[in-house]
Amino acid sequence: MAEGQMAGGMTYRAAGVDIDRKARAIQGFGRYLAATARPGVLTGHTDFGGLFALSPGRYREPVLVASADGVGSKLKLAFLSGVHDTVGIDLVAMNVDDIACAGAEPLFFLDYIGIHRVDEKVLDALVRGVAEGCRQAGCALIGGETAELPDLYAPGEYDLAGFCVGVVERDRVLDGREVRPGDRLIGLASSGLHANGYTLARKVLLKADGGAFDLEDRPPELGGRAVLEELLTPTRIYVRSLLALRERVPVKAAAHITGGSFGKNLPRVLPAGCGAELDWGTWPVPPVFGLIQRLGRVADREMERTFNLGLGMVLVVAPEDAEQALAVLGELGERAWVVGRVTDRPGVVIRR
Repeated sequence: MAEGQMAGGMTYRAAGVDIDRKARAIQGFGRYLAATARPGVLTGHTDFGGLFALSPGRYREPVLVASADGVGSKLKLAFLSGVHDTVGIDLVAMNVDDIACAGAEPLFFLDYIGIHRVDEKVLDALVRGVAEGCRQAGCALIGGETAELPDLYAPGEYDLAGFCVGVVERDRVLDGREVRPGDRLIGLASSGLHANGYTLARKVLLKADGGAFDLEDRPPELGGRAVLEELLTPTRIYVRSLLALRERVPVKAAAHITGGSFGKNLPRVLPAGCGAELDWGTWPVPPVFGLIQRLGRVADREMERTFNLGLGMVLVVAPEDAEQALAVLGELGERAWVVGRVTDRPGVVIRR
């Protein structure tokens, strides 16, 4: 026996972490990174850190904008169903839509996956979904990290985190300073719940959490869609539309409607002394929200502070620019409506 070698000694694999299995699982990820490559990417996925070069001469006074976010308890749907690619799109969306609110173009993205035990098919689906989200947003996936942590996560479970960096010219930063009372609020349609409110939605809708339906049930309110299909619909990525709109219409501010809904997110982009007033009925509310409210007997106020209620992004424009903004957004494939106005009273009110 060689010096220092012990027969029957403990190994990392026996303790629960299989380094070789992880290496096999991530071996094919390079194709997903390559599929999202854009000018500026300097490295491949084997480096310790991804490199990205800002093109000389392209920017006058570039400002970098960064975001970090996760997917939250929507992941429970992936665990229950075995469908893992759509939450990767959610991960990207929650980050790139945030930096788009500063007017930034997303440049690159990194992901972190902490998982109970490495499963090659699950990891492949997750990274494939992240790459698809990056493709939709126009940013490069330049790296990430996968950690096998059997002591932290339950069998079959994992967590996701994402990190995005974008760029905007300093004089083009959207900071809401030009917002004035009387400006119009333009709401962009969400694709559903996006990635917020799932702790409540699951308890109302899923039998596994004490709710009403199995994953494959098709309540008539959902128009033939299965509960699983509805709840796993990925978050809409608005980046390209918002950047294109700004080239044709002056946008004063943009709010990503995520956790806390309108009451939390609209004030983040309004100047001191200003508030927002939304007119209920000016946009169509997807039926899943009505189903949750009815089955859970959820009060209007609780719905308003938990869910996006059909609007994933709200923009602020001058009254004279509202009609053109709607027309351009329609050309870009977005469904959008004038849903309210900026007021001189702090706070957010939904008029029913």
